[in-house]
Amino acid sequence: MRFVSTFIVFFICALLLGCTSGNQVSGRSIKSANKSVNRIKSRLPTEKRIEFEISYWTLRDSIKNKGEFLDTISGKTPEELIVLGKEVFQQRKNEGFKTYDEFSSWDQMIAKYTQERIDQNKHKKPTRRGGDATILYNL
Repeated sequence: MRFVSTFIVFFICALLLGCTSGNQVSGRSIKSANKSVNRIKSRLPTEKRIEFEISYWTLRDSIKNKGEFLDTISGKTPEELIVLGKEVFQQRKNEGFKTYDEFSSWDQMIAKYTQERIDQNKHKKPTRRGGDATILYNL
């Protein structure tokens, strides 16, 4: 009996260790990478969400080979992906990438895109169900 309970505890611990990649980007395919990025993005605080998203797409734009891109992002946490995005931004800025000419720093670019996202959300029309998204039935 003692052996069975020890085995169960060991099995549960191994299972938990095997399932802890929920905060890491899956690099098995582009489809799984996009799914894991969306899942991670939905769990991030608002101020990190845009930075994470921009980092991912900056890396995707800079690494054209799908296999190399997937190898680069596979197993990365949001913080690690943001660091890689900053490195690509700085490298492209130093090379004279025209898109980044208007920004003096990564933080300035993130602030601009964050403000754009806020402005977009202000102009969204409310749903028919109302602001609190509750459903009320008239019986």
